[in-house]
Parts: sequence; structure tokens; C-alpha cells
Amino acid sequence: MSVRQQVLVLYLGTSALDSPVVGWSVYDGTGRTSPTTGDGDVPPYASGVEALRDGWRLFQAAQLIPPYPGGEYDVSFLKHEFFFEKLVDLPPDGPTGG
Repeated sequence: MSVRQQVLVLYLGTSALDSPVVGWSVYDGTGRTSPTTGDGDVPPYASGVEALRDGWRLFQAAQLIPPYPGGEYDVSFLKHEFFFEKLVDLPPDGPTGG
């Protein structure tokens, strides 16, 4: 068997893993699906905790950096970014098993 990685990036409303998902990306290194998957309007999980309960492993969380004085309401990147992974075994004859 060969092992491939799936990566899930969740952007949460706050730095807490149980806060709501406000943005996401999914990358599937198994070749079973296109590089990014999922429904564009519905997040795959409601929170980071739900992803953990489904077997995703958290491997990176964004640094908590306070806003500069006067910049509290500036529009910028989504700062509460969490990276999760799953390792998936592939059958010896390829991603689809056939």
C-alpha cells in the first residue's frame, strides 16, 4: 500500500477550534478527486472540533497576533487559519483501485 495526504484548511471566526468555519479549502493528494473538492457554499465541517472528531489531525494553527493600534477594523487576510491532514492508504494498483 502507498500512503497519500489529504489536507483540509479551515478559516474559523475566532482562534477557538469550536468557533464557526468562515472559509475552507480541501486538497486531495490521493488522486481520487480533483485537487480541491467540496461544495463551495457549504463548509465540510461547522468547526475545527468537528474535523477532529472525523479523524482529521491538526498540524498547524495561525499565530495569534494582536492588531496594531488603529488597525482593529482594517480588512485583510483571514487570520484564524487551521491546517488538518488525513493519511490515506491507496491500493497497490492506483487511486481508484482498478
